[in-house]
Amino acid sequence: MENKAPPGGSVAYPPLEGRARVFGTIALSSAVFMNVLDSSIANVSIPTIAGDLGVSATQGTWVITSFAVANAITVPLTGWLTQRFGQVHLFVVSVMLFVISSWLCGFAWSLESLVAFRVLQGAVAGPMIPLSQSLMLSTYPKAKAGMALALWSMTILVGPIAGPLLGGWISDNYSWSWIFYINVPVGLLAGWASWQLYKDRETPRARLPIDTIGLALLVVWVGALQLMLDKGKELDWFASTTITTMAVIALVSLVFFVIWELTARHPVVDLTLFAHRNFTSGVISISVGYGVFFGTVVLLPLWMQSTLGYTATDAGIASAPVGILAIILSPIVGKMLAKHDPRVIATFAFLVFSLISYMRSNFNTQVDIYAIMLPTFIQGAAMATFFIPLTTLSLSGLEPHRIPAAAGLSNFVRLLFGAFGTSITTTLWENRATLHHAQLTEAARPGEPAFDAIMAGMRQHGLSHEQSAAVVNNMIGQQAFTMSAADIFYASAILFLMLIALIWIARPTSNASAGAASGAH
Repeated sequence: MENKAPPGGSVAYPPLEGRARVFGTIALSSAVFMNVLDSSIANVSIPTIAGDLGVSATQGTWVITSFAVANAITVPLTGWLTQRFGQVHLFVVSVMLFVISSWLCGFAWSLESLVAFRVLQGAVAGPMIPLSQSLMLSTYPKAKAGMALALWSMTILVGPIAGPLLGGWISDNYSWSWIFYINVPVGLLAGWASWQLYKDRETPRARLPIDTIGLALLVVWVGALQLMLDKGKELDWFASTTITTMAVIALVSLVFFVIWELTARHPVVDLTLFAHRNFTSGVISISVGYGVFFGTVVLLPLWMQSTLGYTATDAGIASAPVGILAIILSPIVGKMLAKHDPRVIATFAFLVFSLISYMRSNFNTQVDIYAIMLPTFIQGAAMATFFIPLTTLSLSGLEPHRIPAAAGLSNFVRLLFGAFGTSITTTLWENRATLHHAQLTEAARPGEPAFDAIMAGMRQHGLSHEQSAAVVNNMIGQQAFTMSAADIFYASAILFLMLIALIWIARPTSNASAGAASGAH
């Protein structure tokens, strides 16, 4: 029998206490960690997977693209699916389907089968993160909402860092299948524990008609946009007819989607949430900030491996210190939110992000791993003070029954900006490197004293003219890519400072932390 929503659309459940709260936190965090880990763990294993399945590395990138597209489509559907099936049922079923699809991915016998199973995995993964956020808030009393969000955000932050490290280690020492098989025991335990703890805390359900037109438009515009962002660099962006076509399809279907969803009686995505000032300000701040941050997260190991000659594992180790301060400070920030303006804490985060981007803009080809690790270590403080206050701010003042939809929409926009950040950063890096290479080559030519001296020195060591020229060209290439990376880090530093203005558009409630929590009780 279905629960009927009372007026206000919410059932108030008391927070969990004692051991139930501890186990609830562990179960939800494990499910989220498994999900976030899986979105990045395959990245470093692509060459291994492609070689094993007998396809090129470029074809192998469909393993990442397929997951990203399916995931981006289902995340914003969380609100509608929650109303239809209830958040506890939806969360537990999503976790269990994630386990099954992970096992199928490990069992895949060809690229086609692996991509098909990754589409399924990405689709069922969509509701897990927003619902874990909503369930975590319901686990804690309103006064400790900041702490709930702190514990939830730690798993979101550590997952992308642990993914490449774990993926590289598994691929080097075991079969690539194990990057998917490790989800099975974790997911089974998390799903079982979540059901035992939350089965009697289900949200009201209602038989809503399916907004088929809205759903179809969502699939088309998100699918086209995600494919465009993933394949743009590979196909030379708008010089490619395929990319231009996808851009037009994405834009046209997005316009129709927005018009349709704002006028539909039962929209599949509740866009009216953007009428709330705090939600809009919080979501834009967290999404644009995440896009800039994620672009630099992708760029740093890429530059280290391709230009400085680091291995994937060493580049992963250089990124690992970011988790130290993030884990230490997250609970402290959670407590601070109860007494301090979240806008002040978020401003501190953007100032630190700006500082570490500026530090990285001074990197050169002689930089050692400790110099690379220092700003990465400091970045942990920014990550702890970035997600928690802005998430609290975006959910404050919303009606209780709208929290799952708000969490879904917020996470969707964040993921979309993350994809934009990656595409723009990697494309700019190559374009700026080409420019720097051309400028440096002008100085490296016969008749220039420095060039003549280097060429003469190499000839004395027995190198031919062609070999000497190749060595000089490699040196120029290394400098060009390093200068390009420095340009992007410097631009990121300025962007983070500019983003501070967005945070202050919001007007937090007298207790924004409790406001965010109210949605779960």
